[in-house]
Amino acid sequence: MTELIDVPLIDGPVAVRGARDLERTAAGLLPHRLPARARAQLHDPHFRMVEAQPAGVRLVFRTAATVLRLEVLATKTVLPGDAAFPDGVYELFADGEPVARASVREGNRLHLNPFTGQAETVPGPAGAVSFTGLPAREKEIELWLPQAEVTELIALRADAPVLPPSPSRRPVWLHHGSSISHGADQPAPTGVWPAVAASLGGVELVNLGLAGHAMLDPFTARAMRDTPADLISLKVGINIVGTDSMRLRALTPAVHGFLDTIRDGHPDTPLLVVSPILCPEAEERPGPLLPRPGEEPFRFRALGDPSEVPAGRLTLGVVRAELARIVAERSAGDPNLHYLDGRELYGEEDAAALPLPDALHPDAATHRLIGERFAELAFGASGPLRAGGDRASRPGS
Repeated sequence: MTELIDVPLIDGPVAVRGARDLERTAAGLLPHRLPARARAQLHDPHFRMVEAQPAGVRLVFRTAATVLRLEVLATKTVLPGDAAFPDGVYELFADGEPVARASVREGNRLHLNPFTGQAETVPGPAGAVSFTGLPAREKEIELWLPQAEVTELIALRADAPVLPPSPSRRPVWLHHGSSISHGADQPAPTGVWPAVAASLGGVELVNLGLAGHAMLDPFTARAMRDTPADLISLKVGINIVGTDSMRLRALTPAVHGFLDTIRDGHPDTPLLVVSPILCPEAEERPGPLLPRPGEEPFRFRALGDPSEVPAGRLTLGVVRAELARIVAERSAGDPNLHYLDGRELYGEEDAAALPLPDALHPDAATHRLIGERFAELAFGASGPLRAGGDRASRPGS
């Protein structure tokens, strides 16, 4: 058996890209997508789970190793009715080319009811993913972590020395959005639309897609303010309508405040505000968006009363109009602020050809479509987030 060398994960050669914070735990190292100060401001089990799910987080290094082994303690989510997500997928790329996928079956089980907030963690054993038969040459490795599985890193081992990654010449793209940006229900981390767009656009992705929590929270705005970035996008609206958490009176200053905070740290950075993609359920009917008990197949339904829209209840149509108005007014003094109607990413014709399976979330083919369109509209030659640097297509970022 080939002897494997321990590779330090703390103060070692491995770069953990896409994470905002690395917490030392009893098991090892836990990547977070929000800093500790932000995490301390919302004691909601669902938020804590989502924030620690490493969407867009990847380990990056150089090595001539032909064998890699990553030991982890995964936390897998179990929803009411014992509905568990499929095992998360680890994707390995060598010099930008896909090499292998693997999963870990072992781990903790988080039994969570997102509607009541009840949560209980049942401890489980650690596991490992192994990759063998890798090319026997020095190569750039990207190992993407599962986007919907909290992953504590215990140990990395290799059969050859591991070196720091080559410096990236790609612009850093910081993106914040909802579950559609998080892609928790997608089969693999690089199939989520921001990862697709980053690959095609040749940018380094920092994915702050927080399923259920794109709520214009001040702590998220401060985290974005303090995160180094060359390009920024904000996709907002569906969670606010879906939880029926705001009225128009509250939405307008919340959007302004969020943008003001980002601009405190990034006064001139290209910033794209993206409204929701088409969701026929909530276009003209207010939220909340909830599943109807016992309905098969599982679908989200907008349960609000359209007659209350003139009094300030929010629909996706109302949100789009207000976001467009705010950006138009602000851009007069902020030429690097831009707006994109989310229906350009997924609109009526797309809904007819690729309907949302649960009436809310896109499937894998639609994620790919949205990522391709975003790359063209945002990162293309005439796009608001176009940038210089290495534009070569990479499966990771």
